Amino acid sequence: MQERANNLGRVLAKGKIHLVYGGGSLGLIGCVSTAAHVGGSQVLGIIPTALVEGKFAGKTVMEELRVQTMQHRIWKMLINSDASITLSDGIDTLEEIFQIAFWAQLNIHHKPISLLNVDGFFNKLLSFLD
Repeated sequence: MQERANNLGRVLAKGKIHLVYGGGSLGLIGCVSTAAHVGGSQVLGIIPTALVEGKFAGKTVMEELRVQTMQHRIWKMLINSDASITLSDGIDTLEEIFQIAFWAQLNIHHKPISLLNVDGFFNKLLSFLD
C-alpha cells in the first residue's frame, strides 16, 4: 500500500497536479504528500489545530493551513480542490468520504469523487452503499 501511495504522489507531480489534503505526514497520505512535493507539485495541508497540538499528525510538507474543526478542514479541502480521491488511511477518511459525497448529493458541489480501491480495500463499503 505504501508503494502505491508513493506512486500516486509521483503521478500527481508528473501531471503537474497540485495536492490539497488533510495535512500532516503520517499514514498513506503522508507518503502521497511527500512524493508529490519531491516531484514538484504544490502541496497544501489543511489541518485542525487540535491534531497539530496533540501531535497526531506529523509535520506537513510545504504549505499548511490550520483550521478549528474537522468539518472546517473538509470544507476547506473541498473549496481548494478540483476533485477528491480517497485512499485507505483511517477513520477520518471515512468521515471525509461521506461528508463530500453528501454535499454532492445536496448539490453543494459537482466535483468528481473517487476511491483508490487498492487490493479491494473499499469493496465492502462499495457493496454496502450499492
